[in-house]
Amino acid sequence: MCGRLRCINKVKRSQQNLLVNNLEQDKTLITDDYLSQHQPKSLFCTPILKQGKFIGILYLENNLAAEAFTRERIVLLQTLATQAAISLENARLYDACKRFVPDQFISFLDKNSIVDVKLGDQVEREMTVLFSDIRDFTTISEKMTPAENFAFINEYLGYMEPLIQKHGGFIDKYIGDAIMALFANSVDEAVKGALAMLEELKKYNSYRQEKDLAPLRIGIGLHTGRLMLGTVGGMGRMDGTAIGDSVNLSSRVEGLTKNYGVSLLITDQTWIRLNNPLEYDFRFIEQVKAKGKTKSVALFEVFSADPPELKEAKIVTKEKFEKAVLLYYQRSFLEAAHLFKECLEYHSGDRAARSYLERCNRHN
Repeated sequence: MCGRLRCINKVKRSQQNLLVNNLEQDKTLITDDYLSQHQPKSLFCTPILKQGKFIGILYLENNLAAEAFTRERIVLLQTLATQAAISLENARLYDACKRFVPDQFISFLDKNSIVDVKLGDQVEREMTVLFSDIRDFTTISEKMTPAENFAFINEYLGYMEPLIQKHGGFIDKYIGDAIMALFANSVDEAVKGALAMLEELKKYNSYRQEKDLAPLRIGIGLHTGRLMLGTVGGMGRMDGTAIGDSVNLSSRVEGLTKNYGVSLLITDQTWIRLNNPLEYDFRFIEQVKAKGKTKSVALFEVFSADPPELKEAKIVTKEKFEKAVLLYYQRSFLEAAHLFKECLEYHSGDRAARSYLERCNRHN
């Protein structure tokens, strides 16, 4: 162990100052390779304490003079160590707060720090809302202990969260295994972030299969619109959140991925804001009415992250599938069923085509 580390460890154990006025006369340190090479004349090491708790060390060397650390200088250095302790603790607390309240959230409220945020602070702006959920999570979780459940959820979220951040989004909240994220700038980045999550899921599933665990499936819904971002709660406990029809619709869109057996659905309000929609593999899925609204919302499946064979099948049958959907809503169920059957003949794994075919058969 080098001399510096020996000094640091000694101070850490004792939580007392260490002063070496003349290293040339210190037989325990003079033979140390590092100190022999750098030849400091004197050194001083003091613990950084916060309310008696050790949080760091201030280590200094002087290469010019022995006895450089006079009593007056030591008093000054200990004062600096006290200030450093406060700064380090504040940095730790700030970092902890960031894990609960993202910097972006504070910035959108036009605040410099979390301490400036007050109950009722709010701002209205356009954002893309992402909701994602694990398929059949209840069934999966029933086979695990509470500890295993938390470990599993945190492991899964550990794969997903960095991709949201990488594409300019931030997590608004976790709801069990579900994620609600917000993208304020680029709609394209929101869609690319969702596709990246699906690609990362493939890697996670490979890891799970190595452990003889069943692969996961997730659904993701995206909608772009205006929402209110602000703080809610009481004087003793408040939380930052997003509220509004856009949030509710995004959650509903994610829920519809289950109905059609697809991984990613986006609304027309997201689709029309894409720089180049043709950059993505997509098809029209459904026209739905948002709760409390008279105008319908068109839904598109983005299947760029599907397995290659299924993706190719959806590209080839896209025109046929979309025509069948139109016929279905025109109540031409026999004609629609015929086209959906042709889609399934091309690839039996097209769950959306199968879902529509079953609905057609119920009407016939």
